Amino acid sequence: MRKITLSNGNTVEVECLSCALTSGLIEPEGGVVIETEFFHAHQDVAYPIKGLVILASKRHIKCLDELTEEERIDYITVLSKIRKAQRETLGIEHVYYFYNEDTTHHFHTWMVPRYEWMYEFGRSVESVRPVLLHARNNMNSKRNMEEVINAISALKEALRDQW
Repeated sequence: MRKITLSNGNTVEVECLSCALTSGLIEPEGGVVIETEFFHAHQDVAYPIKGLVILASKRHIKCLDELTEEERIDYITVLSKIRKAQRETLGIEHVYYFYNEDTTHHFHTWMVPRYEWMYEFGRSVESVRPVLLHARNNMNSKRNMEEVINAISALKEALRDQW
């Protein structure tokens, strides 16, 4: 078991944070963006960037090639629908997608929107880490958190309409 401090300050003891999230044991702040048989999407509000979404497998796997055919179809379908909702609902024109296999969590993809304010950190993929750290350390104002939570709600509604 590992002790993890959540973005809201609560501490939980879990074997796997992703299992706890995808099973519903832990409710992400703002709620679930969308959930299918194989995937769970939410925003980690510790990085309060409007429209940032993490799409995680419910099954405890780490690599893309471990997905079954059915899971691969679901993955690309859900990823595409989230991206469409980001563009049409939140006006997000560009997104960085990140997935890595050296994680202690489940297979998951980060969908990080690209906003004008982020260009002060650079224009390449290397700028994303400083952007995430800036958001975590400097964007936790009540107003910004309300915008993030409202964006989560807007994405949920848009995805409900797409399904």
